[in-house]
Amino acid sequence: MEIPNESFQEIVEGKTKLLVPKGSITEKGPPKEPAFFNPKAKLNRDFSVIAYAAFLENFQGPKIFLEGLSGIGARGLRVANELEIDELVINDLNPTALKMAEYSANLNGVKNVEFAEKEVCRFFSNYSKKGERGSIVDIDPFGSPASFFDCGIRATMHGGLLSTAATDLQVLNGLFQSACKRKYGGIPIRAEYGNEMAIRLVLGCLRIVAARLGVEVEPMFVESDMHYYRTYVKVRNRPDQEENIGYILHCKNCGHREISLEQKQKCELCKSEIEIAGPLWIGKIFDKEFIENMLVQIPNLQVDKVCEKILNKCLLEAEMPATYYTLDEVAKKMKSSPPKLEDVIENLQKNNFVASVTSFNPTGFRTNAKINEINEIFQDLSNKT
Repeated sequence: MEIPNESFQEIVEGKTKLLVPKGSITEKGPPKEPAFFNPKAKLNRDFSVIAYAAFLENFQGPKIFLEGLSGIGARGLRVANELEIDELVINDLNPTALKMAEYSANLNGVKNVEFAEKEVCRFFSNYSKKGERGSIVDIDPFGSPASFFDCGIRATMHGGLLSTAATDLQVLNGLFQSACKRKYGGIPIRAEYGNEMAIRLVLGCLRIVAARLGVEVEPMFVESDMHYYRTYVKVRNRPDQEENIGYILHCKNCGHREISLEQKQKCELCKSEIEIAGPLWIGKIFDKEFIENMLVQIPNLQVDKVCEKILNKCLLEAEMPATYYTLDEVAKKMKSSPPKLEDVIENLQKNNFVASVTSFNPTGFRTNAKINEINEIFQDLSNKT
């Protein structure tokens, strides 16, 4: 264990000690050499620890955590050190990263850990037989996770949790539509709620790969941050019978949007030509009970205070309609200043619509009201001020 020298340092994240490259703390963008570690992804790892704690609480079976692209093993080691698991397997192609992970495992007294230095799908193929699969499988690549969906699903046991991160935000947000279609099988459109659309494209691709394997995926929790989109899905070894792949239809003229199993050409409100995103996931993206279980876990863990605030928003929006509006988007079309978010939600509810905040945008709200009905609420509020 002679790895530490002046180019490495020990930090504490959550309750876990980690050996990290000094450059990842001091430089503006974390370097890939000698090993990659992104300190800004701490919130993302906090959410993983909370989600995995909630999952393991009710999971009956061997608690095996497989990390396909571990870097220095920060996520996996936090799970092994801060939660109760039977076995952790850390895989990465960078031998220095693995040595650092091993050093950190010793720092924390983590004994139930193995290390592998394989290409991701070769690694997961070792765990793709019945009785050898992981109960939690984590895939955190640079760029798109789509090429690992097949082997990741195969390595996840029935009832297990598969979590994937995507960092190819420009592709998923509509800057390179042909690349998005090639990787995820669907196209986005440029819209205020582009981060939700991106996550639905990722989930749609996962669902189509899973269906081909005769497996069902059910979203439990999703997270959108500046640098990544992360999805958590439960995998079940049975065919998916639900109609959960479809389209988002968006009218740039009036701002109307709807979810549909079929493509349409004209906006139902203003009859303008409509833009079409998809095919993508059109079902629920949060499981209310799972989010409640995540909130229950927080007092037992050392995580950022913002996690609880975000999860409370997820809880409110869990059963709300797909796609959200933002205050600025609506106010701009009406050429008025945006009202307060709580006033909009309160007035929508008073008018017998469902409405909530959203975790995707600080000025966003979900509702079953159509854009013309939202405009009326905004108008009423601006008349009162």
